Amino acid sequence: MAGNLRGRSFLKLLDFSPAEITDLLELAAQLKENKRAGVSGRALAGKNIALIFEKPSTRTRAAFTVAVIDEGGHPEYLGKNDIQLGKKETVADTARVLGRMFDGIEFRGFTHATVETLAEFAGVPVWNGLTDTWHPTQVLADLLTVRESFGRLKGRGLAFVGDGRNNMANSLMIGCAKTGMDFRIVAPAALHPAPQLVETARGIAAETGARISVTDSVEEGVDGVHAVYTDVWASMGEEDKIQERIALLKPYKVTCQMMQATGRQEAIFLHCLPSFHNLETETAKRFPEICEVEDEVFEGGWSRVFDEAENRVHTIKAVMVATAGK
Repeated sequence: MAGNLRGRSFLKLLDFSPAEITDLLELAAQLKENKRAGVSGRALAGKNIALIFEKPSTRTRAAFTVAVIDEGGHPEYLGKNDIQLGKKETVADTARVLGRMFDGIEFRGFTHATVETLAEFAGVPVWNGLTDTWHPTQVLADLLTVRESFGRLKGRGLAFVGDGRNNMANSLMIGCAKTGMDFRIVAPAALHPAPQLVETARGIAAETGARISVTDSVEEGVDGVHAVYTDVWASMGEEDKIQERIALLKPYKVTCQMMQATGRQEAIFLHCLPSFHNLETETAKRFPEICEVEDEVFEGGWSRVFDEAENRVHTIKAVMVATAGK
């Protein structure tokens, strides 16, 4: 590994060098190959891992659980009603207690300051499974999926279409900047990312050869890219903004025409999931225009969303093995 990651927390990709991110992707690819070959790991044997969830999850919970067990460890799920985090005791106190009992802590929740406090006081590696600001383990899976599809990351184009201010847009911008990609935010002006973050990403890009651009033009934003990425238009906790987001983002729905507008037959579609791609969920039945991607794209030949979902296991496993493994 480029430098020793042992004992480090994984809170956001800004904390890691391009070489360290590349090494984590290489390790993830090797661990994926091992799993498919039936080779079991023991890097977490005898270790107990706490999984704290303020927000429910399918992929993050399943991926952390499977990854810990695959490497011989024991995962312990701690839901928001199972512990006193921020209720009867401070986050710092919870961190110091859990750090005495567990060898690593995953946190998925709302405020990024919570995971930072856990990392400051726990004394063991803490991993960010999602906060309102960053989603770094998801981006590692995204980058691995792009690399598997196109052989390398440097110079490959990825357009994030939708809410350019959310945690996925933020995290992808930094991940793509660190790995030398051509990254584009394609969003209405009202949903463009924070200018300071864009400048930070461009500073990184100046060193890695990446390109960072922000546009409200779909045609300009997707032209020539290798991957089109989107996310739901209203994240968990933003249900009151659904109608507002529909009005803003309807022109940014990922369609077959948008995928064709990339000009690449080999272009792929990515999504962190869950997705409103048809009207079969309760929310989509209530708000039929909320679908951020056409079902024909989601279920079609462009889609790599389930490869991407599987890769959550392998990249999360790589993070834990590198930072807390034997």
